[in-house]
Amino acid sequence: MDLDLRLVRYFTVVAEYGNFGRAATALHLAQPSLSRQIQRLEAQVGVRLLDRSPQGSSLTGAGRAFLPRARTLLGEAEHAARAARAAARPRTVTVGHAEGLVVTACTQELRRRHPEGQVRTRHLDWRDTRALSEGRVDALLAYRPLAFPVDGFRVTTLHEEPRVLVASTSHRLANEESVSLRALSDEELVSCASTPVVWSAPKPVGDRPAPPPPTSDDSYEDKLELVATGHCVALFPAGDRRPAVRRDIALVPVVDADPCEIVLVTRADDPNPLLGALEDVARTLFGPVPGRDRALPVGRPAAAVSVDVPTAPAVAGPTGPAVGRRSSHASV
Repeated sequence: MDLDLRLVRYFTVVAEYGNFGRAATALHLAQPSLSRQIQRLEAQVGVRLLDRSPQGSSLTGAGRAFLPRARTLLGEAEHAARAARAAARPRTVTVGHAEGLVVTACTQELRRRHPEGQVRTRHLDWRDTRALSEGRVDALLAYRPLAFPVDGFRVTTLHEEPRVLVASTSHRLANEESVSLRALSDEELVSCASTPVVWSAPKPVGDRPAPPPPTSDDSYEDKLELVATGHCVALFPAGDRRPAVRRDIALVPVVDADPCEIVLVTRADDPNPLLGALEDVARTLFGPVPGRDRALPVGRPAAAVSVDVPTAPAVAGPTGPAVGRRSSHASV
């Protein structure tokens, strides 16, 4: 049987509106013309799909059975068209990466494996939550938690990464080989709503009173200033290199905090052939490397340490202690 997809679409619109007049307006057709098109579809299918009355239209039993399959048929046809267009275009992929993740090695390896492809990158901050859904990037490498709903997306976990304590070099724990959450029991740790970074509430230091707590408008650099002055501490993913430029900040591995997940997010129905290759590369480069520690050495200012550090296995499993309470602020 050969079904005219245009007629199938008309049928789904009439079913949605329950009225030929409103459906005709939405489709920019005259109502008599729309009625004739539906009759053509019914002739092709061989059954009546809609009952007409002065009050409107309603689905017959056959129409109710046909409607979900009609919608699936239209969706599959659109997916097939997108796949064909993608295959006809030069292969391109734009890889978005969230704050704190360095993706240079990943994209360079993808270019090496696919020299015919065009690989671009785009840095995204936590406010840019629609880049993937709007098509400005084809994939996103990020830490959980994500700042947007994941319905319609494919989320692949690549690696679990340990956390490090980020503290002033004058902090009492700055020279420890490692610390546990118990050592931070006097800190009020607050998890951000859409990044893996955990910040503490500001505290007095000596005769210096506690500064006001940060707001959602404060930048990452503003908050890091509170850490450098000793008023706050933070827990970062071990691979987040942003604190490494500071000589007044120390990084210490935390042995019993929940690890941070690095994920690859793509649109669920995206036929881009480079996305499979990207996933393979990302799994290889972000996966654990036995016996090597990604966390920066402890007891030294962060900027005194090379930031070209390898990937490491997580030091705590997903059942480790939860960290802090959760803040409604969705900032770094």
